[in-house]
Amino acid sequence: MEKLLSIVVPCYNAEDYVERCINSLVLGGDKVEIILVDDGSTDGTGRVIDYYQEEFPNQIVALHQANGGHGQAVNTGVYAASAPYVKIVDSDDWVSFSALKKILAFIEKCVTQDELVDMILSNYVYDKVGAKHKKVVSYSFLPQEKVFSWDKVHLVFGQYLLMHAIIYRTELLTKECHLQLPKHTFYVDNLYAFEPLGYVKSIYYLDVDFYHYFIGRDDQSVNEQVMLKRIDQQLAVNKRMVRFYVENVAADSPQARYMKYYLEIITTVSSILLIRGKKAEYLAKKKELWQYIKTYDVDLYRKLRRRVFGVGVNLPGRIGRSLASGVYRVVHKVYGFN
Repeated sequence: MEKLLSIVVPCYNAEDYVERCINSLVLGGDKVEIILVDDGSTDGTGRVIDYYQEEFPNQIVALHQANGGHGQAVNTGVYAASAPYVKIVDSDDWVSFSALKKILAFIEKCVTQDELVDMILSNYVYDKVGAKHKKVVSYSFLPQEKVFSWDKVHLVFGQYLLMHAIIYRTELLTKECHLQLPKHTFYVDNLYAFEPLGYVKSIYYLDVDFYHYFIGRDDQSVNEQVMLKRIDQQLAVNKRMVRFYVENVAADSPQARYMKYYLEIITTVSSILLIRGKKAEYLAKKKELWQYIKTYDVDLYRKLRRRVFGVGVNLPGRIGRSLASGVYRVVHKVYGFN
């Protein structure tokens, strides 16, 4: 049977939780290709994925590589994908079977009619450790049950497109965008959810809670203290997004408005983390980030700096920084991220 969807699972030292992820994926049956990429794990992850390949040879491909980081594992999996669509699922996350069935049914319709859309969107759930109520991120402001383009994308605060929401047409990544995420770098999910958008012309939104984003572990890369330790990698990703936007996105293109909004969000996240770090070295890095944007493209700098977030994270003095941090705490409580 021809595969409809390739699901890439980057795995690094994931033996304690990757089975839950894989078990949720194999329920998709023979229409799903599951590519498990062992990124040089030092625990039993390699043995686990080899076992699953033996048990499900028609569904699972197990790949092993020297450690290259999350981005390199994504690169390996995406370029090994054989299905017309590709989805990234992190090894500690999982998917809903009922939602997967609906997504596969839609993809099958696209393939049968030879009308492949560039990007399929669905909802994701913040499955936070210890939380009684799970926050669902949906895209209710988008058209439903119809193909649409960027002129119909009107998202409200908190509704930007994370990797968890996105399924791309495979050849858009491999033959049009030629996506290559950097090695040994955290937070490349933002690049995955940003750079290909410049090539996306057609979009379809399925209002199903598909992806369960497991969050809240102390060692997780999105834990605030962990992010501060890795802030140089966050800043490297942020700066690459600035360069990509300036060099590849025409100001009058249909995607420009949303991509500028996404860049604004990531720059705000970087800035708030540095403010909350409090140390002089962090505050200097925040100043340097904004100076980098100004030097690279003064028009983009002015647009970002004059918007509410840009003003908020650059309020002067200790009081200004305390106010920005306080607003962040409120937003954090409402949205439940990291």
